[in-house]
Amino acid sequence: MAGVMRFVPLDPYVLALMATVGGASLFPAQGAWAEGAAVAVTGAIFLLFFLYGARLAPREVGRGMAHWRLQLLVLLCTYGVFPLLGLGIAALGLGLAPPLVLGFLYLCVLPSTVQSSIAFTGIAGGNVPAALTAATVSNLLGVVATPVLVGLLMGGPGGGFSLDALEDIALQVLLPFALGQLARPVLAGWVARHRRVTSMVDRGAILLVVYVAFSEGMTSGVWSLMSGWDFLLVMALDCVVLALVMAASLGLGSWAGFSRADRLTLFFCGSKKSMATGLPMAGVLFAGQAVPLIVLPLMLFHQIQLLVCAALAQHWARTRPLADDANPR
Repeated sequence: MAGVMRFVPLDPYVLALMATVGGASLFPAQGAWAEGAAVAVTGAIFLLFFLYGARLAPREVGRGMAHWRLQLLVLLCTYGVFPLLGLGIAALGLGLAPPLVLGFLYLCVLPSTVQSSIAFTGIAGGNVPAALTAATVSNLLGVVATPVLVGLLMGGPGGGFSLDALEDIALQVLLPFALGQLARPVLAGWVARHRRVTSMVDRGAILLVVYVAFSEGMTSGVWSLMSGWDFLLVMALDCVVLALVMAASLGLGSWAGFSRADRLTLFFCGSKKSMATGLPMAGVLFAGQAVPLIVLPLMLFHQIQLLVCAALAQHWARTRPLADDANPR
């Protein structure tokens, strides 16, 4: 267990996230403070996606796309297998409150993580360059694919998607991301030298989004829609979704005849979802709705996926052969 904990982010940031939820429950933003916090969230989201654009190097994507079969299967898991599972949960209902059903659908259309996908792939002895490309492509597509899939899967009355939401996404997500890409020739060096600063911006923006979202939940009484049974059911369904996608990714890797390194890349990149992208985007896509409940499946899934992937990465690192098996055909 001690070995696993070295790679699980149960660090001050996770404690800060929990403290933010507690702070919003005890001292929710109200009145003028709530209005100011909402403006701050808009600015934080803009800066967050601007830095995403400045960090992502298009040439790295091009290099990794040579292994196109692996990249396609990662995208199939992220934007195919996951959404099908989300639709299955929505069809079953299982007595969940409607915002929680939306939350599972939303979780399932998000892009993969970047940092943890690459880190766990490296620990387990996977194909790190391919993981870098897969995670980058997933997030590049996610800026467009996630809003589109939200519209397709959750459209209609109360679905949380409209032309106004699309316009908000364009202004708050696509525009800063594009500006970041344009500014990359100037800012790339600075961003690379100040990773701690950019990491603080990432995490600070997420904490602010969480505080405002949970404050709205407290002031609107949205938590009265959720019971203790709902919470346990959400955790159980998160575990089921993760297990099914992990099994699918392992099966697809074996079916494709990938090497051990490529199978691990598919496993770690295809089975995770990004809270860093999901929380800010949820505030835009689901404005005026029960955002705290909608993002709850994502927040719980994020911690579960890290715990499970950390344990598996450690296991595969210990059982790593001296040389990989055959190259992918």
